[in-house]
Amino acid sequence: MIVKPSLRVAGRINIRTFATSVSCLNTGDKTHFGFKTVPTEQKEDLVRGVFSNVASNYDYMNDAMSMGIHRLWKDHFVRKLDPGRRPGGEPLSFLDVAGGTGDIAFRIMDHAARIHGDRESVMNVVDINAEMLGEGEKRSKTQSTYLVDPERITFKVQNAETLDAIADESQDIYTVAFGIRNFTNVQAALNTAYRVLKPGGVFACLEFSKVNNAVLDQVYGAYSFNVIPLMGQILVGDRDSYQYLVESIQRFPSQEEFAGMIQKAGFTLAGDCGYENLTFGIAAIHVGVKL
Repeated sequence: MIVKPSLRVAGRINIRTFATSVSCLNTGDKTHFGFKTVPTEQKEDLVRGVFSNVASNYDYMNDAMSMGIHRLWKDHFVRKLDPGRRPGGEPLSFLDVAGGTGDIAFRIMDHAARIHGDRESVMNVVDINAEMLGEGEKRSKTQSTYLVDPERITFKVQNAETLDAIADESQDIYTVAFGIRNFTNVQAALNTAYRVLKPGGVFACLEFSKVNNAVLDQVYGAYSFNVIPLMGQILVGDRDSYQYLVESIQRFPSQEEFAGMIQKAGFTLAGDCGYENLTFGIAAIHVGVKL
């Protein structure tokens, strides 16, 4: 869909107006976009619009909203996976889906190089949003925090539900961090993850989840709905995109429900239940293996 100029405000897509306009279309199947109900075929455009709006400020706002805790979660996520070619093994192929600005991809490549001396494995970063990928590609050539060879990283615009540029059984590790809740059809994306992984390959997801402490859940809910959209408005002049992001967290399945979806795709859950809660369940790591 081409977004009309009237749906843009100061260069950004007006998410509220765009969502209202597409929700008025009578196109059959419906899905959720935050708390709104929209035609299924329009959700990808809406999500792309959100991340076009936030691309340039994505990491800055993540730091502000989480007080930097998202960095600790991501570091733990990569350490848990322990990616990298082992001595005598073949170079690996990593796939980071909804990889945007490269946060997880850079961590994986850095870990592989520093911990396992792996300077041959390659990384594919995919996202539906070209602006987010542009930020990641730019960072891959300029950042100095991580040990990363930009020649071994490719950035591709791809829909996670199809991944039509990724061959069957071609990837060793599939990661997705804080992105899967935005997919139109999560089960289809999980099925595709199973398709592109090699036998023995690992699916790993880091995502916001359900808080397992009643008091903290109340506090977290109040912070999410009252503070985060306001921060978006004050810090980057975009309340609606961050309102959607908060609502998308609320709509995402519980840890147990999502683990069941991973199993349905064909994966064997890692550990006792397939997931690890972080910070009382504010986020969770889910891991499945393709046997």
